[in-house]
Amino acid sequence: MTDRLVIYENRPGLSSDNPHNAMDQVNRFFPTMPALLRGVSRSFYLSIRLLPGRLRQPVAVGYLLARASDTLADTADLPPDERRDMLESWTEGIEGHNTGSAAAARLAASFGPLQRDTQERALIEALPQCLSWLEELPSADRADIRAVLRHITYGQALDIERFDRRSPLRALDSAAQLDEYTYLVAGSVGEFWTDLCFRHVRDFARLPRPEMRELGRAYGKGLQLVNILRDAGSDLAAGRCYFPAEELAQAGLRPQDILAKPERFEPVWQRWHAQAGRDLDLGMQYADAVNGRRVRAASALPALLGARTLDLLRAAGPGRLRQPVKMARHEVRSILARLAFTLAGRAPLQRSYRRLRGGEPATGWDNPRP
Repeated sequence: MTDRLVIYENRPGLSSDNPHNAMDQVNRFFPTMPALLRGVSRSFYLSIRLLPGRLRQPVAVGYLLARASDTLADTADLPPDERRDMLESWTEGIEGHNTGSAAAARLAASFGPLQRDTQERALIEALPQCLSWLEELPSADRADIRAVLRHITYGQALDIERFDRRSPLRALDSAAQLDEYTYLVAGSVGEFWTDLCFRHVRDFARLPRPEMRELGRAYGKGLQLVNILRDAGSDLAAGRCYFPAEELAQAGLRPQDILAKPERFEPVWQRWHAQAGRDLDLGMQYADAVNGRRVRAASALPALLGARTLDLLRAAGPGRLRQPVKMARHEVRSILARLAFTLAGRAPLQRSYRRLRGGEPATGWDNPRP
């Protein structure tokens, strides 16, 4: 079987055409990229490692550019106007403007020292290199990356505007604003992933491209909702509330009241928890439609991790706002092991997903109890 799964670290010296050498091609062309990816995203790095080489490079470059813009937008030591200006400069660099390289060098020099996390600092210091990697990709991949980054950076700019840290704790106005945000920063990524796969993978899916794009869009939005649900407490501490003010008002709450009255906030939280679950269900429909096992595994993995996170958050109750909830590393390893053991077969993937979502008794070795 040539369509094998690649999950664990690879041995050196293998041919880049060998499916067991998952990151070899990225290592050869972009030798410092895997270290950056591991440092700023353990979970997405796992999905990238599963991809064939022709997909791995544009997905990895696109992720690092988006992750860098997120870091620039969230640098808390700078006022909103300055972060907005820096994000605009970075966006111009991504678009390939003549001043892009110089702007990236300035951003690396000015923003790098402000990063408290060493991995975030390494990423910001590598901004010029990230733009070089973008320019080395085929033109069609560059165009797709630039298109999705326009959506992402616009969503990040809206975040800066809506959650101006010189203002008190604020919430998004409406569910429509939350839907817009999740599309811009994540739903668009599902469309991007789909477009790349249809271009680079022969017989990618058994559903037509428009339907896969629609599923991918919902899948990305669901994954972003998982992040919002998981990070609700830390976001409140940072002055951000993604839960709509109109829904909070119906529960008799202001954003400032949530931590003091978590039981009144719970119905609002549960509504978006249910929405995230429905979106992940669509994500598993997406993965089920993918023909190749490796790309199917890479497509399904975020839904599996997201499903387990949703179940852990549900079990934690209102205390999740004060005590961070995340998967243990051994649980992630168990999910990866099952993916490899079952070769990402459609039926085993769906069974794993149902267990991880809490829909079946948690007796499987891939779904330890919290």
